Amino acid sequence: MKIIQVVGRSNTGKTTLIKKLVPDLARRGKVGIIKHLGDHMFELEEGRDTTEFFSAGASISVGIDAEKSVAAFHGNSLDEMLALLAGSGIDYCIIEGFKTRPFPRIVLGDLATEHCVLRNPAVDEIIAHLDRFADYKGLGNRGEENR
Repeated sequence: MKIIQVVGRSNTGKTTLIKKLVPDLARRGKVGIIKHLGDHMFELEEGRDTTEFFSAGASISVGIDAEKSVAAFHGNSLDEMLALLAGSGIDYCIIEGFKTRPFPRIVLGDLATEHCVLRNPAVDEIIAHLDRFADYKGLGNRGEENR
């Protein structure tokens, strides 16, 4: 699984770039996205069975409708979510945020950071340089990704 990390300050266009990148990557394989939500909490819809199961202590609560599945997991480990996506056959994982993780990354705006592969790129430039991003191979001995 190829990991494409996108970082930048608020309102630099991270989400906009990712929304443009996804269709191009989806033509090449399965795409998964992990977004760091920062200071705001994602709220599960009150009164729904899946929310009640989660609140009762289920490690994972999944709801399935005619179009999609949604899941809530207890815990907030990036490593566990990467392993989950890799085990689900995802070919490209886009990570929005998680600036402290040392993945090769796309940087938007003027954020000073290490591991910058591309700065303020267009989608075609990202596609042309996919080989510069990390290949996730699973968790190492210390819970870090192997490259």
